[in-house]
Amino acid sequence: MKNILKSSLLLLGGVCLFTACEDDNDSNPTLLQPDTFTLNTPAYAEVGYDLATSTEIPFTWSQPAYGFPVAAQYQLQVSLTDTWNVSVAEAEADESGATVADYATIEDIYTEAKGALNASKLSKAVQQIAHWEADAVPATQDINVRAFSVLAGTDTVYSNVVTIKTLPYYVELKDAAPQLWYLVGSCIGDGSWGNSADAIGKGLIPLMTIAGEEYDKATGTGKIAYTGYFPAGGQFKLVQIPGNWDIQKNFDSFAGIDATLFESNADGNVVVKEGAAGYYTVTLDTKSGDIAIAPYTATAPRVFTSIAMPGGHNGWDAAGGPMTATFTYDGAENHMWTTTLTLDADTELKFAADGGWDFNWGAVEFPYGAGTQNGANIAAKAGVYTVFLNDITGQYMFIANE
Repeated sequence: MKNILKSSLLLLGGVCLFTACEDDNDSNPTLLQPDTFTLNTPAYAEVGYDLATSTEIPFTWSQPAYGFPVAAQYQLQVSLTDTWNVSVAEAEADESGATVADYATIEDIYTEAKGALNASKLSKAVQQIAHWEADAVPATQDINVRAFSVLAGTDTVYSNVVTIKTLPYYVELKDAAPQLWYLVGSCIGDGSWGNSADAIGKGLIPLMTIAGEEYDKATGTGKIAYTGYFPAGGQFKLVQIPGNWDIQKNFDSFAGIDATLFESNADGNVVVKEGAAGYYTVTLDTKSGDIAIAPYTATAPRVFTSIAMPGGHNGWDAAGGPMTATFTYDGAENHMWTTTLTLDADTELKFAADGGWDFNWGAVEFPYGAGTQNGANIAAKAGVYTVFLNDITGQYMFIANE
């Protein structure tokens, strides 16, 4: 009887100890380093995807076993040979041309255990690896795909490889467009905090390229900036992907931010302090992730009532092709302009203010540049574009509507 009692007490003690340890682990989870995770084979992988007519290929995967749910970021990589030794970015960095890529990383970042692989981006990545001639694209091509997970405090984790059959097509390779980030907030655009694809130029205002800066040909990363008027009490932050709040730059992201001018609120927004209203420049290095805001110290900018885009397409009418002011919230001082422009043929054009030529901007660069007063005509290519101009800095962008 004593032995049974002792055994029962030991068993009870063991259960209590196990429960205590389990509770302790639940409240103090340990971050683990996974070896891999599972990428699922998408539907129709064996049937084949016609990349010329497809828009996206949906993928799903399991979260790596970090020990508890985490907010990891994921990307997809592709290879034609199931070898993962040299990336397209590494090969393009070798100006001698001796380095040959065997895989490419798709730029899109996912914050859930699923993501749609953009078919046009996949086609470009395949061309960057294969370098097919226009008349030598194979009828079918197996493509190997893997995912990888990135989480602070752990090493990069790679999934298994799955193979999908495709019908590829020829892609003419061009340098990557500069990577964009957008300002959003109560003092940005229409002040609506609108964050969606159709809010670009309204609730979302892009940072633009900087004259003299170089941008990575493969990724489009480099320094971008916005200069404008920020009122007292105005709030803002930056987002990278319209419609997605997960990837953002808030108050804590800014390096060396001046606490006498700006503060943070409960949402992490940058808030302009009372008495600190003025012109500022926000600069973001999309390669390093560094971001800063500093006072704009040049002469106070002139406020224009209208901006037009005269050129060969409209008989050089200085009032023709009027742009829309993007900053329209109550009390806004506007210096950003946008429009949708259709050019049926290659032409030359400029930006002009208030229906005349006293203030006009031009430069030799297209589709991104920084115009100067009485600068050169912009040699624009035929196409349909969303155009932006900052009349303080002369920065402009022609974003092709695909």
